[in-house]
Amino acid sequence: MPGFFAIKKKEVLPDSAARRIFALISSDLSRVETEFERQARSNIQVIGYLGEYLRSSGGKRLRPALLLLTNRAAGGDCGDNVVRLAAVMEMLHTATLVHDDIIDNADIRRSKPSINARYGNQTAVLMGDWLYMSAFETALSERSLEILDILTGLTRKMTEGELIQMTMIGRVDITEEDHLDILRRKTAYLFSACCEIGAILAGADNDVRLAMRSFGLDLGIAFQLADDLLDLTGDDDTLGKAAGADLLEGKLTLPLISLVKVMPSLRDDLESIMLNGRYDNISRESLMLLLKTHGIIDSIKKREAEHTSRAIKSLEVLAKNEYRSALEQIPGLLVDRKR
Repeated sequence: MPGFFAIKKKEVLPDSAARRIFALISSDLSRVETEFERQARSNIQVIGYLGEYLRSSGGKRLRPALLLLTNRAAGGDCGDNVVRLAAVMEMLHTATLVHDDIIDNADIRRSKPSINARYGNQTAVLMGDWLYMSAFETALSERSLEILDILTGLTRKMTEGELIQMTMIGRVDITEEDHLDILRRKTAYLFSACCEIGAILAGADNDVRLAMRSFGLDLGIAFQLADDLLDLTGDDDTLGKAAGADLLEGKLTLPLISLVKVMPSLRDDLESIMLNGRYDNISRESLMLLLKTHGIIDSIKKREAEHTSRAIKSLEVLAKNEYRSALEQIPGLLVDRKR
């Protein structure tokens, strides 16, 4: 069963803390893994092979874990329908990664060759589409218009986020508001949907459902803010891909957006890096030093902390139990990943 306790790469959690949290739902996660394998299976040989390649590539199943924990914390029993929806969320997440790697021309995903690098863009596009359709086919079987409405809205927002980001590739005039909009669409809304669906499947009332939606949204924002920093301050082993890749792919994230505000003279150097795909005129280490010197790293960490605090406060609507306690620990753990 890949991924659960050998938690590594980009979504790193401290091993001991991760073990305590994931141990609460280990049997549920095992069922999700089996369901993911079932959903990724096909009588078309190439699809079956690619599905197994993606499934076995690792990943922490963080999104399905959030759905499961939220369901348990809200009084649910993680029945078969909950497990199916948790697998659906992982398939949707995997589909977005496949398509993102094509758009970004990424060669590595979770320290393995990406689908597009290994099998070509045409195969990767079709595999991503197949994952989306398979996820929705499973979701349809639940006969819940409420959940389908969340999933269709989520998929639209994620696609819009990717399209908006494409219009910003290579641009140094991207604003903080632009970046935060992309961040919410591409990352935070998926976290939010996982938590809200977990509450819905537990039969929770509307106040709990809305609180879990907010919890996931703030968690996703904090997670991505930490990810933006980690791309600049982490290393290849931690990231599972080349460090500093966002800028090389033409993406200016919040740390550098903030740096350009105080150092407009950097615009030409950053444009050159994005255009040429190399750190020529200024190194990643030099950018890290500038971020520290101008207090930008501390400023972004403060914003992460604000979102983690809001996320944890949203959990106050839940009865106190071990699952709520686990959810309370996750925000701080995600943003304290290795820098």
